[in-house]
Amino acid sequence: MPLAGRSGNLLGAAACLAMLAFAIWSEKVLGLAPCPLCMFQRVGVLALGIVFTIAALHGPGRAGARVYAILIVIAAGATLAVAARHLYVQSLPPGTVPACGASLDFLLEVFPLLEVVRKVMTGGGECAKIDWRFLGLSMPAWVLVSTTFLGVYGVAVNSDRRTPR
Repeated sequence: MPLAGRSGNLLGAAACLAMLAFAIWSEKVLGLAPCPLCMFQRVGVLALGIVFTIAALHGPGRAGARVYAILIVIAAGATLAVAARHLYVQSLPPGTVPACGASLDFLLEVFPLLEVVRKVMTGGGECAKIDWRFLGLSMPAWVLVSTTFLGVYGVAVNSDRRTPR
């Protein structure tokens, strides 16, 4: 049975923080430069962590907990979609991957945000490169697994009717 209420949401927030800490550690210590899709996944995990944190601090009643469960599903689902797109780009055979595009910083300076999202989601050569694996899975695969688990966990934590908030 998952933890309920504040403690359960706090655990979800801690898991998101751990994921972000690992991503930053991988970048700074291992020298793995994040591609644009990686950066979007970080934003999604951050959003998921923020929802868990607010739910933990708020300690809502049953109706409010359901709202948090919906927000968790949205944040986890969006992150899962970006990770799935990243895995698709990584699965393309060499020669069929779109050419590397401009950096995310440059795109944000030049284009409106929605255009940047569209361009990034088409994926580029830099997003197809797999330079880290653990147990045979690349980093976006682990993000997909983790956010799926956290989405289901967040719904369970915020849907437990037996435990008072």
